Amino acid sequence: MSTSPVPRRSQRLCYVMALWSGFFVMGIELLGGRLLAPNFGSSIYVWGAIISVFMLALSLGYLAGGRWSLQSPSLGRLSLLLLVAALTALPVLPLTGEPLERLAIAIPDPRFGSLTAAALLFFVPTFFSGMVSPYCVRLLVDDDSTSGRRAGQLFFVSTFGSAAGTILTSFYLVLWFEVNSILLSLVAISVLLAAVGLLAQRTVR
Repeated sequence: MSTSPVPRRSQRLCYVMALWSGFFVMGIELLGGRLLAPNFGSSIYVWGAIISVFMLALSLGYLAGGRWSLQSPSLGRLSLLLLVAALTALPVLPLTGEPLERLAIAIPDPRFGSLTAAALLFFVPTFFSGMVSPYCVRLLVDDDSTSGRRAGQLFFVSTFGSAAGTILTSFYLVLWFEVNSILLSLVAISVLLAAVGLLAQRTVR
């Protein structure tokens, strides 16, 4: 038997954050292809590098999020994860100009050049985004007998968010808005959700 660290009225916010984190990651990943294309092209090598970096960062984030959730789990800490993931995505914009051009010159092989660029730009925000889902599981589990159901619901919500982020970003957002505007909007929504979570944590106290 265990007890959820957050009240039931705040558990819905955990689901919203998990859904948005999935959306955020896939949105950033798809934008990554656009950002790397001017210097490295859009070949299968580039997409292979981007996907590899995101998968590795997420896997390590899952591991770290599960471990961190064992230490005084709270909605406030979950909100901080979302906030850090958003803020560490901001340097992507200034680094995609001349710095990427220099990197492409220094590493002319598009395979290793794009892999290095993807790691420098996207590894850190994706790592912190990966910490969100396992941390949410800890906040949602209020009874050992329901842990499997809660985890299943959480992974459904997170994966649904990823699918929504993939479709909306690739089918619509990139057609309607500039890449920079989309990225800043994703960051802004993450910051807003984090602020709501931190406020909810204060009201619980």
